[in-house]
Amino acid sequence: MSKVVCFGEILLRLSAPGKELLLQSPSFAAHIGGAETNVAVGLSRFGNRAAVVSVLPNNPLGQAAAGELRRHGVDTSPILFREGRMGLYFLTHGAGHRPAEVLYDRAQSAFATASPDLIDWKATLSGASWLHVSGITPAVSAEGAQAALRAVKAARDAGVDISYDCNFRARLWGERTQQAPAILRELCTYATLIFGDDRDIAFMLDFKSPGTAAERRRLAAQKAFETFGSLKWIAYTERTHSAVDVQQIAGTLHDRSACHTTKPYPLLGIVDRIGAGDAYAAGILHGLLNSMSPQDIVEFGAASAVLKHSIPGDFNLVGIADVQHLLSEVQTDVRR
Repeated sequence: MSKVVCFGEILLRLSAPGKELLLQSPSFAAHIGGAETNVAVGLSRFGNRAAVVSVLPNNPLGQAAAGELRRHGVDTSPILFREGRMGLYFLTHGAGHRPAEVLYDRAQSAFATASPDLIDWKATLSGASWLHVSGITPAVSAEGAQAALRAVKAARDAGVDISYDCNFRARLWGERTQQAPAILRELCTYATLIFGDDRDIAFMLDFKSPGTAAERRRLAAQKAFETFGSLKWIAYTERTHSAVDVQQIAGTLHDRSACHTTKPYPLLGIVDRIGAGDAYAAGILHGLLNSMSPQDIVEFGAASAVLKHSIPGDFNLVGIADVQHLLSEVQTDVRR
């Protein structure tokens, strides 16, 4: 079975209970997460082999994080443990017209300060068919940027396909924001699959396209395919909302010859939208790993993302049967 290697920081998420503001009451709900980690868990829940490459602090927090990944079937053997602190983020859930808010506390974490040449990529990528990385890793630190570039270059040399999620986070880049387009653009030169919409592509390639939203997305995809010679696929979701917990979402997948889309799914009473994009990425990669048709791939990815909105925490804990049930359009409130 093909293996997907996911490289990035594993995080501890601390969120206010329910729809409360941060520290409105003195308690937190704790979850393990992180963009690349979320993808690995999603892939594993769909029956694929997935491994996480990361650096964790050699303390009870780091050991607990690795243990949580193992509980979901993810290979944690490539994780390195070093002295340092755990990367954190604090989440305030949105409600009504008040958006959710993320507060990062990741500076000088064990991952952010790790040497870029710490990982033996030749050994780590042995037996892998895909490497999944994101634009979050280079945002965390200059060392992270170098490490991400080493990873994609090693994957290219090993003949491993590269899945890249643009994931621009201005708050993480901070004073290094001006460096972001060039670094993200270089990562994209190695990508087989990019998760990113017209805004991500315009940011990296510094262009503006007029017209409707659909025209902008089509032109952005065309520009990306012209720029990045290794690129075969571009995937993204289209989200609209009238309130934080009343939204709709659809999936789109471009290849070099066609565009494949799904119907819009209504999202009512959202439980937790964090990790929905990663659930979509895991669904798309699952479809590619299992040689689905392009339309079936995007349908599976979108349904995976839809179901994530019903699950607290970063991880999408559904399986293939759950996705297939949603795709069957058989609506039931209780499955017996």
